Amino acid sequence: MVTAALVAAGYLSGSLTWGYWLVRILRGEDVRTKGSGNVGATNVYRVYGPKLGVPAALLDAAKGFAPAFAATLAVGHGSGVLAGAAAMLGHWRPLFLGFRKGGKMVATAGGAFLGVAPLVGAAGAGVWLVVFGITRYASVASITAAASLGLWAWVFGYPWPVIAFGGAAGAGVAFLHRANIARLVRGEENRFELRRKAPRPGTSA
Repeated sequence: MVTAALVAAGYLSGSLTWGYWLVRILRGEDVRTKGSGNVGATNVYRVYGPKLGVPAALLDAAKGFAPAFAATLAVGHGSGVLAGAAAMLGHWRPLFLGFRKGGKMVATAGGAFLGVAPLVGAAGAGVWLVVFGITRYASVASITAAASLGLWAWVFGYPWPVIAFGGAAGAGVAFLHRANIARLVRGEENRFELRRKAPRPGTSA
């Protein structure tokens, strides 16, 4: 019963569409009509720069961290994994946008792992930073970091639910980036610019 309540709370937390709300409140615009149309932090950053992109990323991570951390403390790793997964699901298909397309779960997954397995979350963040620094492709950094989570969970000796969560999160992030993967294969993926430029048609976060 406790775990079920925590999972429901995780989904509601994940459904908090911060990227959409920040742009709507501070700019009076709908981020879904800008750039790639994605409500996640990457598209917010591409279109509006760090002043909105960074807070969106931090809030997207926090909405994964809070339920996963609370559930892990209250019940254990198994409950934390379920609450974190629910937050990721909420970010992808948020209640507050009528279950329509949300974000690609990267920041929320990172926050969830920081809550359930801090060493795994930190290692995954490190992988993201290194790969992004080398390639300047946010998609490549996201896919690689997510794919490493299960391995890090095993290396650091976390229980099997965390290892399985890592594998599932990696698969989910790769699935949601399948269009990016296709563009990478064709050589058409756009490198990420830390200084905002006007987005080109077809850009996708």
